[in-house]
Amino acid sequence: MDQIVYYDRYLDQTCAEKVYGDKALRWTYGSLAGRLSLNLLVKRALFSRWYGWRMDRPVTREKISAFIQDYELDASEFVCSVDDFANFNEFFYRRLKPEARPIDPDPTSVVFPADGRHLCVPDLSRCDGLFVKGEMFDLETLLDDKSLADRYAGGSLLLSRLCPVDYHRFHFPAAGVPGPTRLINGPLYSVNPIALCQNIHILATNKRCVTELDSPEFGKVLLLEIGATCVGSICQTYQEGAAVSKGDEKGYFRFGGSSTITIFEAGRIRFDTDLIENSQQHRELYAQIGDHMGTSV
Repeated sequence: MDQIVYYDRYLDQTCAEKVYGDKALRWTYGSLAGRLSLNLLVKRALFSRWYGWRMDRPVTREKISAFIQDYELDASEFVCSVDDFANFNEFFYRRLKPEARPIDPDPTSVVFPADGRHLCVPDLSRCDGLFVKGEMFDLETLLDDKSLADRYAGGSLLLSRLCPVDYHRFHFPAAGVPGPTRLINGPLYSVNPIALCQNIHILATNKRCVTELDSPEFGKVLLLEIGATCVGSICQTYQEGAAVSKGDEKGYFRFGGSSTITIFEAGRIRFDTDLIENSQQHRELYAQIGDHMGTSV
């Protein structure tokens, strides 16, 4: 894969992704020595915990200003000023001002749960692949629960990929009452398309969390957070059993690229046209948390 191309909803054009750690990523997944290191070290939780610890060191503050400049981030959106971050990890899981990510007010709408690049599957029983035609992960493996997989076999799915440059808090896409979070342990492979085009099953086997949201508008919605290489941890900030509004924060990822997956029961959602059209071309759509993603059926 020469370039990672996605469609930017706001610019209304196709863009090439500027990948953080691009050379290291391509070496890891594109060379024999890299693949050996991947299996011996990089995929293991110990490596990601070490990297997360490293990003907690005060000396990493020095990276923040250059990172903001290199990736053209808007510091005026941050709740904290740049000088207030104690380390790079604090900057990485920064909070944003509410006005930076307004929540779509339509009572029939569902919103994107995170800033990132998104792909949808309107009907999982007819899916022909995500990043590569014909390549799709197994739902039962993803959920680690056959009865749950059977229940959602004809449902709809949204995959949201967060790059290291993105805002790394994830939110509830609809109002409802969330249940407990179930942790499914696994390795920590990269979720970058360079890796996923080689092995889409990474998404179904990486460390992941599953939460059920009981939504009046959308039924029982499954919310998953997928860990990845250099993700220090998946942190849940919501309160189990307490009603949430659409767009409320659910949690955040510590350092590293990562993904969320949202799964709806059959016949509960109609995805937006631009999301469907780009997904049919196996091309991600860039959109931000709180923006309109679809409507109830």
